[in-house]
Amino acid sequence: MGRRLSAGGGGDGPGPGPGAVDRAAADGATTGDAIGAVDGLIGQPVVAIGTDLVDIDRIRQVIERQPGFVGRVYTDGERDYCERRRDPAERYAARFAAKEAVLKALGTGLGGADFADIEVVRLDSGQPILRITGRAAERAAELGIDRWLLTITHSEHLAQAFVAALGPGRPPSGAAG
Repeated sequence: MGRRLSAGGGGDGPGPGPGAVDRAAADGATTGDAIGAVDGLIGQPVVAIGTDLVDIDRIRQVIERQPGFVGRVYTDGERDYCERRRDPAERYAARFAAKEAVLKALGTGLGGADFADIEVVRLDSGQPILRITGRAAERAAELGIDRWLLTITHSEHLAQAFVAALGPGRPPSGAAG
């Protein structure tokens, strides 16, 4: 297993607005810990950003037509969270948008990492954070990314995610200096 990075921001449920948490957040940090971690982000450079917009009905159709899709794309924790909701497709779509937004920020495209290497974890406060492992974490380390900000939202028809990748940064391999 590769490095694990995590951080978070505003989300798809009740809880604080945009913010960030350090690596310990995915392991049980409270809202107070998350708010306190914001202070450590002031002045930290944004290495990359990514966003994605997903049609919820399209995700619903993919789930119905391709039974293996949910198992390939989402972690056990994500599936458990989404399936407890009245309309799981809304939550699946928001998490899919977050995964694609991370891949865009990493500059890899869809084949750059396994979707399950990018996990949206929900804190007790409701705040979503990212847990990045495997090839996605390795690519993040190559780019000098050590923290992530995440915000996700959805309406009746669309789900959107935005990520900001933070850290000291490094030039991509092969970049002219």
